[in-house]
Amino acid sequence: MGQYARILKLINEATLKKIQDKNIVIVGIGGVGGFALEALTRFGIKNITIIDNDTVDITNLNRQIISSHEVLEQNKTDVAKRRMLSINPTGNYITYNVFLNQDNLEEYISKDTDFILDCCDTVTTKMALIKYAKDHNIPIICAMGTGNRLDPTKLIVTDIYKTNNDPLAKIMRKLCKDSKIKKLDVVTSIELPIKTHDRTPGSTPFVPSVAGIYMASFIVNRWLKEESKLNKKEININ
Repeated sequence: MGQYARILKLINEATLKKIQDKNIVIVGIGGVGGFALEALTRFGIKNITIIDNDTVDITNLNRQIISSHEVLEQNKTDVAKRRMLSINPTGNYITYNVFLNQDNLEEYISKDTDFILDCCDTVTTKMALIKYAKDHNIPIICAMGTGNRLDPTKLIVTDIYKTNNDPLAKIMRKLCKDSKIKKLDVVTSIELPIKTHDRTPGSTPFVPSVAGIYMASFIVNRWLKEESKLNKKEININ
């Protein structure tokens, strides 16, 4: 039955193909974004733009799925593309090794994008992505803080204005409010972050990976609901 045989036991072929033909942009392919990319690729989504300006570092090995000793110091986008093509050789993976900001977003993110996954760490880039998505009516989901936490079961998908125990989300709430953004889907943790004496947050393999899987699941399940509503509407019309 092929590569997607197990998925086709749950979803009909026409619906699966529609979802696999969607266009997705993932910004940041570290601990969160790498797992989101992996899940979406294994689901068969073949049009994915991958944006990151970082290289693979030895400190990434504890949590980032694209990292290994063999690819240290290589561009993450190049490593990710090779890995995704090894999973889905017919995939259309466009990569940009750039740092996104409000001045270059339009150059790298098409207005025809079906969903943006914000998995980056930089607040200014996050806000630029959110504003761009809202201005062009592109659905977006943003990752909040996953560092300094141990319990992946405390992750939730919610609106930015319903977040708590998340220092990054607190900053983003204020910025979104100041920018008159009424709603924003985010993945956040309700676990209190562990206090450390280092500005660089601690991390484990558990929380970032599950956050990425949650993001991928959220997108696919949203599309499945939309397809279900369309199918019901067609049945009612006929």
